[in-house]
Formats: sequence, structure tokens, C-alpha cells
Amino acid sequence: MKTASKDISAMTLVKEALTKAHQYQEQYHIFNYFNDTEAIRKAAEIDERIKRGENVGRLAGVPYALKDNFLSPEGETTASAHILEGFTSPVTATAVKRLEDEGAIMIGRTNLDAFAHGSSTENSYYGPTKNSKDLERVAGGSSGGSAVAVALGIVPFATGTDTGGSIRQPASFNGVYGLKPTYGTISRYGVVAMASSTDCVGFFTENPEDMDLLMKVTAGQDPNDMTTLPDFYDREEKFDDPIKKIGVIKDFDNEAVSPEIRTCLSREIEKLKAAGHEIVELNMPALKYALAAYYIITPAEVASNLSRHDGVRYGFRSENVQTLDELYNNTRNEGFMPENKRRIMIGNFVLSAGFYDAYYLKAAKARTLIIQEYAQAFEKCDLILTPVSPNPAFKLGEKVDNPVAMYLEDMMSVSLNLAGLPGLAIPVGETTNGLSLGLQLVGPRRSDQELINFAKRMRGDHESAEDEHVDLMGGND
Repeated sequence: MKTASKDISAMTLVKEALTKAHQYQEQYHIFNYFNDTEAIRKAAEIDERIKRGENVGRLAGVPYALKDNFLSPEGETTASAHILEGFTSPVTATAVKRLEDEGAIMIGRTNLDAFAHGSSTENSYYGPTKNSKDLERVAGGSSGGSAVAVALGIVPFATGTDTGGSIRQPASFNGVYGLKPTYGTISRYGVVAMASSTDCVGFFTENPEDMDLLMKVTAGQDPNDMTTLPDFYDREEKFDDPIKKIGVIKDFDNEAVSPEIRTCLSREIEKLKAAGHEIVELNMPALKYALAAYYIITPAEVASNLSRHDGVRYGFRSENVQTLDELYNNTRNEGFMPENKRRIMIGNFVLSAGFYDAYYLKAAKARTLIIQEYAQAFEKCDLILTPVSPNPAFKLGEKVDNPVAMYLEDMMSVSLNLAGLPGLAIPVGETTNGLSLGLQLVGPRRSDQELINFAKRMRGDHESAEDEHVDLMGGND
């Protein structure tokens, strides 16, 4: 990515990004907030520091987009929810601080499904974000705005959160790279909580090299988040072995998966074989329980995390109240989106007396089986290659009123969150009607850098093939 220097100013980089952001906003509805004044002020400050010969950081002057569930004092942090309208944060998320300590400049806050509950960015109080390739289709979710901001070239990177596929799926739908790191790699401090045992902070980028840099900047322990792991990302041991055993999950090869995605996966497998990699077929029957377990465990955590939003301390407060009960009831009824309410009700139900053992406890046991099954799989292979989603981007409004159909879009992504594994969505082609297609590389815990390094090699192989006029990428690099 371009950084500010004596040859190109931070002001130029930021103004170009802001111009594009405003230009695309009306059509695509990417941003909830534009940070024009503060971004230009910071760019001028970095340019002055460059003139003085000072160290300005590895991301000096790089404009970026911030998913609107990261706390920072710049603009309101709404998580695209009415109930947080008007909330200005007194703190800055650790990930944001680490990016901006290296000179990155936030140009705006991006749209998402409210509280990150969704797979299409249609569940936003501020309206849906449109797909970067087709304005009649969804951007994916919940980090749809961030994915589209990178796909349209507004910014070289954007932040996201991934609780069940919310980075990887929109990355796949928009033809960019999207990383869900190992659970605990990047601090969640200052990020609006969805489900605390599966939430992960990650990024969207145009290429794996930029992803590598962002991970080096942000990964590491944080005293404000006790789930963060000791520094492991940029360790001395290197992953130099170019030949890998790549696992393919047979259980994902079925009629529920779009023929174009299955064809895309088959094509990539053949290219990996041609490059000398060994393909290992994996039977992972416990994965059929992943979606059901996820939609029991995460609503239970959602119900707990959203209980703090009551209209008393911050954010939206209903005016049509006479009593304290009415304050709570009316504020939450008016402030939450339908999907938020649905998950709160499911979560409270599965945790209630008489149903905890029948639902939540069984889901927790299924989660353990999934973790064990992945551990066994990685005894047979180094990495796994799977689809991100069973379908390419679907049409706006097609599934928003059918929650089960929407949840099924997560069938291939949620197991990684339950197991705490890293997953990297990589762009691999397009459908016959021009929609982006992506696959995901999956690795054992703490193999994040290996995933990115392997994606670099895959990208290099594709570019070499293109130089030889061989169409390996289905028309898209």
C-alpha cells in the first residue's frame, strides 16, 4: 500500500480516498460517518513530521475505513443500531490505537448489520450496503461496508469483525482478501461486543502482503483484554516449505453448495496439485452440528452482552415513557432491529431453566467435538481449503425475511469461530454473471502468518500463469 513520503503526501492520499468515498456513497451506502476534517488535520500533521525528518510509522498517511463497531472519539460509534445513536466514545479501541500509532488515518465509519447480527448488511438501521459488482445484490455481512470500501478502491484496507463469517463472507462476495485471525490474536478491547467467545478483529485488504503488515502492527497481548494471546504472529520460525498437504472437506461437497462454487473449488484444487501440493480428503461429520451449535451459543452471549443497552447511561432513549419499566421496554423495543430482538429471545430461551441442558449444554458439547475434529484433521494436513459460503452474493431482500435461509449462508464459516481457528478468504474468480467468488484457507491455531504466506504463493502462481496467458483465475485475479 502507498504510504506518505517526500514523494507523495499524506494529504494527497487522504483527499483521494475522501473524494472516492463521497463519490460512491449515494450508490453503495458504504459509510455511516465521514471523518473529513479530522482526517485532513492528521494528514497535514504527518506531512509536517515528514518534512522535519521524524519517524512517522509503517502506515504513515494511509487512509483506512473503520467498521462502525470500533470505539474511537471520532464520530459516533453506533454499530449501525438506533439504540447507540448519539453515542460518542470516551475511549479508543486497542486495534485502532495501534493502527493510528503507525500513522494510519481513518476517513470514515462503515456500515454493518446492527451489532454485527447478520450476513448481508441489510439489518442496519441506516439501510443496506450494495455489492461492489452488482447494485441489486448484498454486500455480505456483517462487515459489508468495509468490504465494499476496499473492493471499490476507496481505501487500501478496512477493519472488520468476524464472529461467524462476518469478514470472510463479505470479502468473498466482493473479491478482496479478508482475515479472521486465531481467537485472541488481536485485542477486542473497545469493540462493541456480540459474542465474546467467538468475536475476532480482522481486516480487508487488496492483497496478502498488506494483510501481513497489518497483522504485524496490531497482533499481540493487551492488558485490557485478558483473552489476547502472547505475541506469536511475527515469530522467528518461518514457513519456508513450499509444498503443503492441503485438506479438502468432503462433507462440504454437496448439493447445498452452488455449482459455480464447487467448480471454482475443483479448479483451485487442480492448480494446487499441478504446483506439487498433496490433496487430502477429510471426513468431518461433526461439522454438520456447527451451524446449530453456533446459533445456540452466540445468541446466549448476545443476550448477555446486549443487556447493557437500556437507554439509561448512553445512546438512544425513548421519550414515550412514564415509568422505569417503560423506559427499558420502549427503548429496547424502538432501539433494537428485528434480528437483534430475535437473537436476544433465542439466547434467553436456551439459557432458561428447563432448557439449558437440552440446548446450551448440548451445543457446548458439540463445540468440543468440532474442536477435536479439526485437531485430528490437522494431523493429516497442513492447511484446509473450503468454500466461504454456499452461494455467491444473493439479491437484496431475497433472504432478509427468512432468518433460517440467512443463517444457512454461514454453514461453512461458523465452525472456525467455534474452534478459534484462523481463516483467510481469498478471491479466486467470478461467476458467469460477474459476481465475485472466494474460498477460504484454514489453518491450526496460531498459523495466521502461514495462511498469509501461502496466499502470497498462490497469488504469485496465478500471476505467473496469467503472464503465460493461461486463464487459471476464471477472469479475476
